[in-house]
Amino acid sequence: MCAWDDRYAKDGWAFGTEPNDFLRQEAHRIPPGRVLCLGEGEGRNAVFLAEQGYEVVGVDQSQVGMDKAQALAQERGVFVETVVSSVEDFDLTEGEWQGIISVFFHLPIELRKKVHQAVVKGLAPGGILILEAFTPKQIEYDTGGPPHIERLMSLPDLEEELDGLEFVLSQETEREILEGRMHTGRSSVVQVVAQRI
Repeated sequence: MCAWDDRYAKDGWAFGTEPNDFLRQEAHRIPPGRVLCLGEGEGRNAVFLAEQGYEVVGVDQSQVGMDKAQALAQERGVFVETVVSSVEDFDLTEGEWQGIISVFFHLPIELRKKVHQAVVKGLAPGGILILEAFTPKQIEYDTGGPPHIERLMSLPDLEEELDGLEFVLSQETEREILEGRMHTGRSSVVQVVAQRI
């Protein structure tokens, strides 16, 4: 079992059952087709995208999380393919995805760089990455996210790591986040919508 299994095994939903606000706002930019949700947890974003008509694959290392994702998909009457895997072991496949979603998916920096290189290659031409993550300033807020500053992301980091994508929208901002018991309150985030040309 991984640490996330313990978190997701608690009653209720760690991050709620509604999609991330930024994803809800920007999902219309994703072309029809296959969408990959990285670090998908309990399935809230994957299920939302399936409801919009996308063919969705959610990947997460937590079996408990992926089981809850399946339960949520069944409850909402949609299909989501779930894969229990660490991101290191998951093959994104080059040119496969019309959309890739990374919502508060915080990795050690060297692994993150490798994953972001794979994301650039994994998107089909015209494909869209939607990413929201906590910035280093989030340490001051203590309203969610990892306590390790090296796992947090800045816009300059992402511009470098996602070289090969065209940034359609990018900003660092502060906003109120109300996502279950794990993310609640004023937060410092970076938001990116980027396209493979």
